[in-house]
Amino acid sequence: MTIEVKVPQLPESVADATLVAWHKSAGDAVARDENLVDLETDKVVLEVPAPANGVLKEIRIADGTTVTSGEVLAILEEGEAPASAPAAAVAEPAAKESGEREAAPAEPVAEAGGKAAAKLSPSVRRLLDEHGLDAESIPGSARDGRLTKADVNKYIADRGKASPGVALPDGGRGEKRVPMTRLRARIAERLVEVQQSAAMLTTFNEVDLTKVMALRKRYRDRFEKDHGVRLGFMSFFVKAAVQALGRFPAVNAYVDGSEIVYHDYFDIGIAVSTERGLVVPVLRDADSLGFAEIEQGIGDFAGRARDGALTIEEMTGGTFTITNGGVFGSLLSTPIINPPQSAILGMHKIQERPMVVDGQILVRPMMYLALTYDHRIIDGRESVQFLVAIKEALEDPARLLLQI
Repeated sequence: MTIEVKVPQLPESVADATLVAWHKSAGDAVARDENLVDLETDKVVLEVPAPANGVLKEIRIADGTTVTSGEVLAILEEGEAPASAPAAAVAEPAAKESGEREAAPAEPVAEAGGKAAAKLSPSVRRLLDEHGLDAESIPGSARDGRLTKADVNKYIADRGKASPGVALPDGGRGEKRVPMTRLRARIAERLVEVQQSAAMLTTFNEVDLTKVMALRKRYRDRFEKDHGVRLGFMSFFVKAAVQALGRFPAVNAYVDGSEIVYHDYFDIGIAVSTERGLVVPVLRDADSLGFAEIEQGIGDFAGRARDGALTIEEMTGGTFTITNGGVFGSLLSTPIINPPQSAILGMHKIQERPMVVDGQILVRPMMYLALTYDHRIIDGRESVQFLVAIKEALEDPARLLLQI
């Protein structure tokens, strides 16, 4: 029996997707739930698994093609997958309004045990494609010789060290053009859009993290032992932000036409950097989460973001965003609002600086904070007081526990 492999139902907010890469060729034997192809939307990479054991008889959609929900990608002949499936011709794809699509060329089946036959994560595949690398030439460090992103990055770094100062042909200066990924294109579109539609302004303050650092040092080992996760800085900042948002509801609101929409809940977006670009998964009802739950949530988001495994639902609906440029060494920046939200908090590098404390000059671990806000609904006084509320909570972290 033949089965149609279709584009899964996309969320209402996503009109279409781009077929990034097939991992099987026509004629290949496949196993149920084995990933056949990657589809990239504006926000995530979706994997399309095989619906049953069998042989992939036809590939109807080529790499790089835009597809929509329910569109037939391939034809699968159901049955026990033979050890060596006969090659099958790739069917001519159906014509679309934009013209005929080219069929995806059949590729030889990888030898058993080779990395080409192993399941690679989307992030590893993209890294290999971007640098034109062959997975077979890179030793894998994971279980069963599986290739990880760290393996690829190490290979790239080692290759660069091994051949420093390689001259370009004829002494020329090279350049290459690489199409934007859908995520990068969407990020560019949204950043330009918010610059044009919101009255953005940034206000700054600084926070002394002496007490937060002392608290982390004192309870770090016990916290990790009891909860299985490290006590980081982000949980303190999320807690402080939620407390401040409760006092200044306009910062947790957004503009919809001529109306202001206020939220009575706190869904905090946490900006995560990946090789594909910045994504912002959301901690739902952050006001009801404990420190351990926040750290576990952020850790889970970060790991799955790097593997391209976040869902669209996990990256929509935030009411306020926190971004931490300090992990990359940024001392000061003006973050851009994540629309339709009205504000974003920027964290920065912790740096020891001389500060005057009770008439004495002391060295303190200081961090600059930045709040970019939509001046249409947030006044300067509110923005300053909001940052001061965060500063006061972090400089006396007992406030976060007592909610005062």
